[in-house]
Amino acid sequence: MKVTINIDCTPEEARQFMGLPDVQPLQQAMMKQMEERMIVEIDRFSPENLLKTWFSGMPQNTDWMRNVMGGMFSPGSSDEKKK
Repeated sequence: MKVTINIDCTPEEARQFMGLPDVQPLQQAMMKQMEERMIVEIDRFSPENLLKTWFSGMPQNTDWMRNVMGGMFSPGSSDEKKK
């Protein structure tokens, strides 16, 4: 014998029926806090600030980046020079 039961209820009604807590207020508070923290910190992760932080921490990084870029855009690649 096969029995099928269809229950039409909202997620809130199902939570109440199962005895699960309503975490929606907590979830909304956490999302609001995360949004506020993201807005405060968003400028810290802009490309300009990341480059400034990276280059100011180690002055030799500027020379290294110049060498890398110079090597990429030079007329001959290092493989051709070895031949």
